[in-house]
Amino acid sequence: MHVQEWLETVPAVSIYALVALVIGLESLGIPLPGEIILVSSALLASQHGDIDPVVLGVCATAGAIIGDSIGYAIGRKGGRPLLARLGARFPKHFSEGHIATAERSFQKWGMWAVFFGRFIALLRIFAGPLAGVLRMPYWKFLTANVLGGILWAGGTTAVVYYVGVVAESWLKRFSWLGLVAAVLIGLTSMLVLRRKARNMAPEREPVPATD
Repeated sequence: MHVQEWLETVPAVSIYALVALVIGLESLGIPLPGEIILVSSALLASQHGDIDPVVLGVCATAGAIIGDSIGYAIGRKGGRPLLARLGARFPKHFSEGHIATAERSFQKWGMWAVFFGRFIALLRIFAGPLAGVLRMPYWKFLTANVLGGILWAGGTTAVVYYVGVVAESWLKRFSWLGLVAAVLIGLTSMLVLRRKARNMAPEREPVPATD
């Protein structure tokens, strides 16, 4: 069953709790689809009056901030052996390559890695525990954690909710014409992005000839 179809069968209070829990566990360091749950719930709120988008955003923000803080405490106490254990349990997400990439981001950007990590799936899982392992000062972590949590969770909820409201109203007015336009816009965007990616790709160096 699709995530949104399943959420439609759940009471509003349960959705608030589910969003806070899933996002909190993801921020703590457990690889869960927090962003998918949040987007689906915000879109559902735009279509059903039973779900308050403000309460939804607050729950998502609280889950993000609290989960990240718990992850920081666990990482600070567990140290690098914790990352090794996570790598053994979740090799797809906590591989040595992913850990090295996240660690380089922290060394380069510091507390900004926690802030911007909210918007990157890999860093969203790593941010809390890795900040604790690397002994980032807690006040720096907390500042970036709170600001990033508010902007990501609250901002995502607001944007998806209002886009959903506008899209539903627009599609009701224009019916199939709106659907066709949406498909054309989506295809055009995909082609433009593909062309940009192809232009940005580095050219392969010629292989030297062998005698």
